[in-house]
Amino acid sequence: MCVSTTRPGPRPDEVARVTSTAAELLGVLWGRASTAPASASQLRVLLILEHHEGINLRTLADSLASTPPSTSRLCDRLQALGFVDRVVSPSDRREVRLRLGDRGRDFLDDLRARRQRELRVVLERMPAAKRAALLEGLEAFCDTAAHRIHHETASEVRSA
Repeated sequence: MCVSTTRPGPRPDEVARVTSTAAELLGVLWGRASTAPASASQLRVLLILEHHEGINLRTLADSLASTPPSTSRLCDRLQALGFVDRVVSPSDRREVRLRLGDRGRDFLDDLRARRQRELRVVLERMPAAKRAALLEGLEAFCDTAAHRIHHETASEVRSA
């Protein structure tokens, strides 16, 4: 009888360390694909609005761990660029809903294309089997992270 020995999977702290390093390296690679004319904070706003279209300023401020006045000024600048639209809520005229504008969508599409070009150069140099393993792991990570983020944001919206 053959007894197979299975190697235990990597511990979450090991994976977290390597993932953190990968994120730092991505930051360096992505730095080559400038986010101008948006700052890092403004980019976060655009990404949040892309996934949570129509949220109010308070919920956005909470998501950014910021104050509503600071978040409002951030949105003022994005609105001036045509990246964000403010819409009065149909249920409460005092509440303003935030939406990603057409220029904001175009900006994110262009930024992603430039970032992907930078990544492609690195990924082309990896063995195909390692790329496949990376893809499988990243898909699982994205699904799990998106579920967690969606669940937390939905809870915040209900309590607001």
